[in-house]
Amino acid sequence: MEKDTVIFSGYAQLPSGTVSSEIYKVMALVVVVDLEKGTILESECTLSTRLAERFVRELLVGKSLRSDLAEMIGLINARYQGTARKSIICALRIIADKYMAFVEGNSKL
Repeated sequence: MEKDTVIFSGYAQLPSGTVSSEIYKVMALVVVVDLEKGTILESECTLSTRLAERFVRELLVGKSLRSDLAEMIGLINARYQGTARKSIICALRIIADKYMAFVEGNSKL
């Protein structure tokens, strides 16, 4: 990993009665971010299928936490029709908040 990247994580409750909630209880979303641009370079999440995990990754990678949060949320709302949609969005918002707090706390970025 490059020295100008940081990993952030966000967690959210999964809807009860779903396969994912039976396996994980809580959904984790983890992203590697280029600090300067806020661009998501890598993404993983805990969903019940690799297909769903890969789909979420494809929606997020390449987008910026600085400028594309609304776009990412819109993409998830429009294209991810699984029951974990709200959990993914919640975890993404947590990550965006953590990223902004980190950047503000390190004003040299």
